[in-house]
Amino acid sequence: MRFASLGSGSEGNALVVESPGGAGERGTRMLVDCGFGLREAQRRLQALDVAPDSLAGILVTHEHGDHVGGVFRLARAHRIPVYLTHGTWQAVAGMPAAADCEHRLIEPGKAFEIDGVRIEPVSVPHDAREPVQFVLDSGRARLGVLTDLGHGTPHVTQAFSGLDAIVLECNHDPGLLASNPRYPPALKRRIGGPYGHLSNAAAAGIAAAIDSTRLRRIVAAHLSAHNNRPELACAALADALGAAPGDIGVAMQQTGLAWVELGTSMAV
Repeated sequence: MRFASLGSGSEGNALVVESPGGAGERGTRMLVDCGFGLREAQRRLQALDVAPDSLAGILVTHEHGDHVGGVFRLARAHRIPVYLTHGTWQAVAGMPAAADCEHRLIEPGKAFEIDGVRIEPVSVPHDAREPVQFVLDSGRARLGVLTDLGHGTPHVTQAFSGLDAIVLECNHDPGLLASNPRYPPALKRRIGGPYGHLSNAAAAGIAAAIDSTRLRRIVAAHLSAHNNRPELACAALADALGAAPGDIGVAMQQTGLAWVELGTSMAV
């Protein structure tokens, strides 16, 4: 299995996951979210040498625009099925192109498969209708995608234990958020609240709590452009895992993250 980020942050999020399959097995590619417009999503996929027509599905975490804004136009243009919870579908059904796409409803906690990859939607505390994050299991590797939640829970800790890789939200540094004059108090409370976004320290707490015995790759994602810095996120995660900051990958807004192969080791 391998994965790459098209970009991550408040201006758009998308992650492509590829499972090559084994002898006699069909490989697959899928996208987790798409907050980019059609042309930009196509451009970023092309930069990763991924043809949109090769995607077997788009997994949607929730209805916020930076995650779902480009999903339906991309799905319609390339006839890609969209997987999302009932609550999320209720929130986005009126979006342009949504009615023209094949959508498949999923349930939190109920695993399903796409081309042999087992996908578990995991409920998370976030200010959306029925938000989920995902654990993808190819049978050879397990990848967790955990962004857009306000705090960790025992359920999250259990679901995201035993992974080979995790893409983990490190949205903000509380000190930078508190001192940011651009953000009104209500927005600061929303971001830092229990249904908002993970701070670096909260992300580190999750990283320390999960069973990381198998963990080979960890990527900090959804960093705020105004309220965080990559070095702060990397230091927090590295400290939690007993790793070096350089071992932590970062998915950036403009450049995303190049392919990460789950075949090499990380010192955690």
